[in-house]
Amino acid sequence: MSVFLLVLLVVIVLFGVKNIRMQFITRPIFSFFKKVLPPLSSTEKEAMEAGDVWWEGELFRGKPNWETLHSYGKSRLNEEEKAFIDNQVMTALKMIDDYDIVHQRKDLPPELWKYFKDEGFFALIIPKEYGGKAFSAYANSTIVSKLASRSASAAVSVMVPNSLGPGELLTHYGTKEQRDYWLPRLASGKDVPCFALTAPDAGSDASAIPDTGIVCRGEFNGEQVLGLNLTWNKRYITLAPVATVLGLAFQMRDPDGLLGDQKNIGITCALIPTDHPGVNIGRRHNPLNMAFMNGTTTGDNVFIPLDWIIGGPQYAGRGWRMLVECLSAGRGISLPAMATATGHLATKTTTAYSAVRQQFGVAIGQFEGVQEALVRIIANTYQLEAARHLTTTGIDLKMKPSVVTAIAKYHMTELGRDVLNDAMDIQAGKGIQLGPKNYLGHGYMSTPISITVEGANILTRSLMIFGQGATRCHPYVLAEMEAAAMEDNSVALERFDNLLLGHIGYATRNAFSALWCALSGSRFNSAPVSGSTRTYYQQMSRISAALAFMSDLAMLVMGGDLKRKEMLSARLGDILSELYLGSATLKLFEDNGRQQDDLPIVHYVMQTRLYKAAQAIQAVLRNFPNRPVAWLMRVMIFPFGNHFHKPDDSLAINICQSLLKPGPARDRLTFLCPDFSGDKGGVADVEKAFMAQHLCLPLMRKIKQAQKGNKLPRKLGGTELFEQALSAGIIDQSEHQLLVDADILRKIAIDVDDFENL
Repeated sequence: MSVFLLVLLVVIVLFGVKNIRMQFITRPIFSFFKKVLPPLSSTEKEAMEAGDVWWEGELFRGKPNWETLHSYGKSRLNEEEKAFIDNQVMTALKMIDDYDIVHQRKDLPPELWKYFKDEGFFALIIPKEYGGKAFSAYANSTIVSKLASRSASAAVSVMVPNSLGPGELLTHYGTKEQRDYWLPRLASGKDVPCFALTAPDAGSDASAIPDTGIVCRGEFNGEQVLGLNLTWNKRYITLAPVATVLGLAFQMRDPDGLLGDQKNIGITCALIPTDHPGVNIGRRHNPLNMAFMNGTTTGDNVFIPLDWIIGGPQYAGRGWRMLVECLSAGRGISLPAMATATGHLATKTTTAYSAVRQQFGVAIGQFEGVQEALVRIIANTYQLEAARHLTTTGIDLKMKPSVVTAIAKYHMTELGRDVLNDAMDIQAGKGIQLGPKNYLGHGYMSTPISITVEGANILTRSLMIFGQGATRCHPYVLAEMEAAAMEDNSVALERFDNLLLGHIGYATRNAFSALWCALSGSRFNSAPVSGSTRTYYQQMSRISAALAFMSDLAMLVMGGDLKRKEMLSARLGDILSELYLGSATLKLFEDNGRQQDDLPIVHYVMQTRLYKAAQAIQAVLRNFPNRPVAWLMRVMIFPFGNHFHKPDDSLAINICQSLLKPGPARDRLTFLCPDFSGDKGGVADVEKAFMAQHLCLPLMRKIKQAQKGNKLPRKLGGTELFEQALSAGIIDQSEHQLLVDADILRKIAIDVDDFENL
């Protein structure tokens, strides 16, 4: 007892008496912290400071407030947005023939281009005072998704002007003169924009832009003015071949000091008409045979006035922050929308196809091997829709959550790829034979485009999600880094001391919270709901505490080396991502009114999220370079081992059976892939067959029963079987006609295209 009291007294003195704490605790830790602190480039610092911390901050800090999650509200369309989707979007869908677009025209038809321009499809994010729609991020996402359900090329053509580009940059940063001139022209479609960021030697590392703008004097409109001499070489620029106005990112330099003492001003963005002397729009690229416009642009010693800098001369050198903030919003809308459309299309067509396609006399959806892939399609589509809702909710709250949108971009495009792979496996020959009736092929071909653009997925996962998340979301690290960077060491030490006490308490709480959750099975964690989803909130809180604990130890032990241990930091990012995706799932379930027919899908998704988060924790522990610390983390997080598991087969079978028939649960996962008359892409064919087959199920049960009773031949099928059933009085004439009609629709649905000449 006396030893314990002595130790307690020492701890109290060490931490409670400031002079002693500063001498023996703060100063040594401060010196160590400065030594291991990862060096930050100016662009990294700008990226860290750009954007906002939102729900991911709660998840990272070990004790998420679930009431906060549910206070964000539900994504909804207003009446104007609903009308646009019900009318203009549906009209556009009826104009789309994707096989013609991709294989014949290699372009959108002129009437579709005109319709997009005239009806404001390029003005979704432009404010109303400039002739735009000023639609919500959720509406923007819904519009892109519905278009993508029929044509990736059409969706990309609409997506780009409403994502990272001149419209968004001008809206947020443009001068009054720039907004007044350009935004009405962009809204009306008179001007078509593109934005040139990527260069041959600057892709995911966009901060390494080699293109230059040298401050100089030159002639413009017959006068000598101060401006920029630009030289650039850009590639992969979507809409460049048809653009009339070019947004350009470049490194701005002032070697002669015409603007001041700063020689290297930094990344800057300018807006240039493509008919300006010296601007060259090069030849088209061919992005996996898709028909959206994509190409190159170059310029050599092109002079522009300083007023063409977006935001005017005062925004010179601020381009990187502008791009990061705008990209963080656009990246959370456009590509995730296309991935979600993939899920809706795959769920709609694969459930239908699995019900109408037969092998060995049985619908293929009844085979457990097919169900194993089908349930992944269904669950991943629910996850995609949930993440789409939550991410656009954040953006509509006027947040710019850079970490959240990086999670959305990476995981949603990867889930979209998984969905398509499973759909192709199930639909097999139907999926691989290209032609007007093939609704999967173009999406399958174009999926790698989403994986590689707006930040390649590999680098998004390994560098951005945890790299930015650990610094931005942690309540102390960024402030400690700022303290370490202070020039006045005494002021820095004082600031660091104040932060250190809070950081120690934070880390201690998370360590013991992780252990307590493990020992108690998380039963005492709070949750905002009762019922069968309550346990998921409790287990997510446990994973959150484990992530916070592991992150602190990883940064403490590895310091700047953690940035270079990309596999390790990627797995830490995976834990944060699984928490975010799980949060989105639980929120969608609540927002939809806790629909009981969705509950099995929610169970499947949440068990998958927790399993994958636990697997990521295991991988970090297995590969952590400091083995004693790894052992300590394992004892605190998994003292009894890792008991998170994949969903059971029985749950998968139950989900598949429920979605192999029409119903509200299926409708909620397929509404972004709408039905309409005149559909040219084969979706309507398989859906009609599905509905007809469902109507005939009671009749087929009667016929099967008759076959079992030897009233009808067992091995007979199709129209011949229906004829004998009619003759035997098993079915009447009207029932016979239903079966015959359904069989005709079935044959149309499983049919594929063939060609005389290719």
